[in-house]
Amino acid sequence: PGVFARGINHLKNNLNENELSSVLSEYINHFPPHDVYKGKVSANDYLNGSTAGKQNKEIILEEIILLHLENNNPATRQLEELYSEKPLVEKTKYRQFIEQTEKFFSNEKPFGQENLSLIHFLRKPIIESPYNLDGQLEYILKNWRIYIYDRFWKRLLTGKDIVYEDSKLFLQHMGGKGTPPVPNYEFDKDYLARLKAGNAGNYYEEYERFTRDIDWMPNVVMIAKNAFVWLDQLSKKYGREIKRLNEIPDEELDKVARWNFTSLWLIGIWERSSASRKIKQMMGNAEAASSAYSLFDYVIANELGGEDAFQNLKDRAWHRGIRLASDMVPNHTGIYSKWVVEKPNYFIQTNYPPYPGYRFTGPNLSDDPRVEVRIEDRYYSMSDAAVVFERRDGYTGDVKYIYHGNDGTHMPWNDTAQLNLLDPEVRESLYQTIKHVAEKTSIIRFDAAMTLTKKHYQRLWFPQPGTGGAIPSRSDFGLTREEFDSAMPQEFWREVVDRINKELPHTLLLAEAFWLMEGYFVRTLGMHRVYNSAFMHMLMKEENEKYKLLIKNTLEFNPEILKRYVNFMSNPDEETAVNQFGKGDKYFGVSVLMVTLPGLPMFGHGQVEGFSEKYGMEYKRAYYNEFVDETLVSRHEHEVFPLMSKRYLFSQVENFELYDFIGDYGNINENVFAFTNRAGNERTLIIYNNSYIECKGTINWSVQKVYSAGSNPSNKKLAEALGLKNENHIYYSYRDHKTKFQFLLPSRDLHDHGFYLALNGYDYRACLEFNEIYDFDGSWEWLYHHLGGRGVYSLEQELKELKLTPLHEAIIYYLEPEFVGRIKSEITQPATKGKKKTDLVAEEIEVRLNNIITHLSRVQNVPFDRDKITKEVIRDIYSEKELHKILNAFQKKYPVVYKDILQSLTISKGETQDSNRITFFSLILINRFLNSNGKW
Repeated sequence: PGVFARGINHLKNNLNENELSSVLSEYINHFPPHDVYKGKVSANDYLNGSTAGKQNKEIILEEIILLHLENNNPATRQLEELYSEKPLVEKTKYRQFIEQTEKFFSNEKPFGQENLSLIHFLRKPIIESPYNLDGQLEYILKNWRIYIYDRFWKRLLTGKDIVYEDSKLFLQHMGGKGTPPVPNYEFDKDYLARLKAGNAGNYYEEYERFTRDIDWMPNVVMIAKNAFVWLDQLSKKYGREIKRLNEIPDEELDKVARWNFTSLWLIGIWERSSASRKIKQMMGNAEAASSAYSLFDYVIANELGGEDAFQNLKDRAWHRGIRLASDMVPNHTGIYSKWVVEKPNYFIQTNYPPYPGYRFTGPNLSDDPRVEVRIEDRYYSMSDAAVVFERRDGYTGDVKYIYHGNDGTHMPWNDTAQLNLLDPEVRESLYQTIKHVAEKTSIIRFDAAMTLTKKHYQRLWFPQPGTGGAIPSRSDFGLTREEFDSAMPQEFWREVVDRINKELPHTLLLAEAFWLMEGYFVRTLGMHRVYNSAFMHMLMKEENEKYKLLIKNTLEFNPEILKRYVNFMSNPDEETAVNQFGKGDKYFGVSVLMVTLPGLPMFGHGQVEGFSEKYGMEYKRAYYNEFVDETLVSRHEHEVFPLMSKRYLFSQVENFELYDFIGDYGNINENVFAFTNRAGNERTLIIYNNSYIECKGTINWSVQKVYSAGSNPSNKKLAEALGLKNENHIYYSYRDHKTKFQFLLPSRDLHDHGFYLALNGYDYRACLEFNEIYDFDGSWEWLYHHLGGRGVYSLEQELKELKLTPLHEAIIYYLEPEFVGRIKSEITQPATKGKKKTDLVAEEIEVRLNNIITHLSRVQNVPFDRDKITKEVIRDIYSEKELHKILNAFQKKYPVVYKDILQSLTISKGETQDSNRITFFSLILINRFLNSNGKW
């Protein structure tokens, strides 16, 4: 206490009175206090007076110390003209003044943990971060908290935010989304320590309160269509004008249903803000429509036929099992909208432009004489991106500056107006709008839903001091956590979900959310589904280990989150699927993953047809002249769409298991995704190699998974997960979805060794139709070894053919050309001396026939009279020998007629005599078996 009074006395003693007064007076002349500047007090009177009981000379001494520090701070050099000390240096003994001041404080009691003099203490932030003002503020905030009272502390935090905001004004925002991080759900001990220390400003409790699915919800498969672009494409396809929703042909809805889609997301069906169209057209796109996310009101657009046309389409779709889905944009409207005209208090606004350089002299974008709406002039020249637009009341002349919608990652959306959700009336009106939308479509997609969570809404629009900077100028409107919670007591989305579940429970609520908010949206806020952009980004970039880690972390934390993901390969904000995944095996491998993993599969507009154009939200037509890739469509119809009809088998997580793929050398191949699932008595195993490198390996043990609340993670063997028995005489068959081949596996091998397979690059195996087979007689074991891992179209048919193999071999042996040739020789040539040649042939016939009869009896389980059949076959051969003698005699006497007779005895004119002979002997054999006592 009294240190500055002692300082003045020290200066009086070491500088003469005139020199001291000269420095102080010159300071007042260049940096006058408020009353001196206004002329209320003379400089001399102020110098000799006091303020709030403190001598003004002491106050001026404090200010001169700060002036000197500011002039010697490299980080503020560009602002030097605002507080230069040069006039004092040139006109007074200022340098001696500073020198004596530092000398005085160096002899006073030291300050701070480092025992520094006051001036050295104040200089410390400059020394630590000489060229970075933000770094100096960070040093003060980190080290000086105990020295600064709360009000000034808040000003420091706000100042830091403003520095960050100003820096963003000069940064290029390139847009686009990178690969999202992998959620790990682990509880951060350091974070807990910070909470205990009182730094809980950004923490929101993540309790568990999932919303239960209605029966139809788990099996939804969605396809998106940009309404205007689709109608234009249909007009070209059908050769007639199709501009209204009711004009969409039944054939198109039939196709959507035939492809096994159960939901049709129509993008851009609401009445749009005309201001959006005007801006885009003035910026050079003469054909542009308004953005689908810059809305006037939630009524079906007149240009699309209005409410009647929509209801017509809705009814026809429902008759085919297709539910319509629509967008709801909860955080903003168009800058010209029903609410901007009639409810201007609903929006975040100020009475003055947040930056003095803003100018609003451009065209009026309103169609309503009650208001005038203008965006900032430099939007048109693309030289700036203002955060507000001007709304002028047409009757009163009152002017407000309403903030554009903004998520803090891009430039402001210049055709939108940001809603103020701190106002309870706004929240209620938003809910009623959501309810209105839910009455029209049973699936609602909430655009950029994460921006309305308390955590991010405050961060963007009412930042806590020290956390601002996301949106320029909003740090001036910062609130403490307590102030914010008072204005918005609970999460808006939790309230929406609870009320919709009560009033319209058959509505599926789907959130577009990023920023690691996916789990929070479904687990805590209760949304039915949430975007999973990691699926697209990571699989496209083949960051396979990351995506597997995402699934593993989710299974270890709470598997229920996994079934609530919306998986997609493209969405309206991203590049098309064909541009990211191509049209080959990788595309189809990832597509199979998408439709077989738990969650909701979503296909983009034109994805099935192979279109590469990304349709902007302002598009009224497709600009590329693209044709449907029929080969791509056909492959979808054979490989992807049939799996979509079995979503009941894939959509749940109760029986879902993920596996590591172990290579031949014991390594984990992170490129391979392998998982199983079950529903009732049906089982499935899906394996996909998301790499161009071929692989071989085994899946046996699943990864860790939590099976019930509060339990520790554990794992299962593949056979256990599939519910397969472990017995020696049991085999399991399955059908490979792509090849349609069936495969056979012993249950014991599956239990002991798992499932081994080889995959080419981007190859997949979808195993379905598992069936249990009990091997009573060893025939299935015989078939298993016979196949050697091969697949066949029908195992039953293959087993039948396998059982016939000995019979086939016996018949082939009987009809062996060499043997048939000897029979021919016996028939056509005279017998030799000794034992008759005919007897030798007859003995061999008997041996070979007995072999056939033996195997045929086993196959048919029918007794045959061996002696009778053998005698009759031999007699037939003797008869042919007699016929041959007769024909020889006939040939000599009637040669012409002989040729006709010979032709009539030929079985096939296109065959050789040897072939005809084998066929003849086959017919003899068949005839005798058919006329035997056996029953077939």
